[in-house]
Amino acid sequence: MVDSESVSLQEIGAFIRRRRRANNLTQRELSELANVGLRLVSELERGKPTLRTDAVNRVLAVFGQMLGVVPAPRPPFHIDDIP
Repeated sequence: MVDSESVSLQEIGAFIRRRRRANNLTQRELSELANVGLRLVSELERGKPTLRTDAVNRVLAVFGQMLGVVPAPRPPFHIDDIP
């Protein structure tokens, strides 16, 4: 999907929409392939926040992708800054 850059929910949704359309899938077909609800697919494509990372990963897995922890471009703070 992308390398080590952070990705917004809108970008994830746009990725899912592009891949779904490129594979000639309806939202319903994608939801069935990923074993998630149609509403979740619709909300993901619109970039709506969700805490259901397991469900997001099931949808992304249809396209060979998954969410993960990647190194930040630079740390937001230094460990010595913590009191």
